[in-house]
Amino acid sequence: MTVKEKVVHAVQELPEDASIEDAMERLFFLSKIEKGIQQADSGQTLSHAQVKERMAKWQN
Repeated sequence: MTVKEKVVHAVQELPEDASIEDAMERLFFLSKIEKGIQQADSGQTLSHAQVKERMAKWQN
């Protein structure tokens, strides 16, 4: 599916009373999901232990 097809599909699935802001939020959300999948596929991930370590630093 091309990017244009994905955008059209996402917009078509919005409710009839959706605002332009609703459409933009939906597209941004889907973009972030796609980016995350690409990062995971290329090995750009953190282990559970690494995440726990980072979060522990935030709490201090």
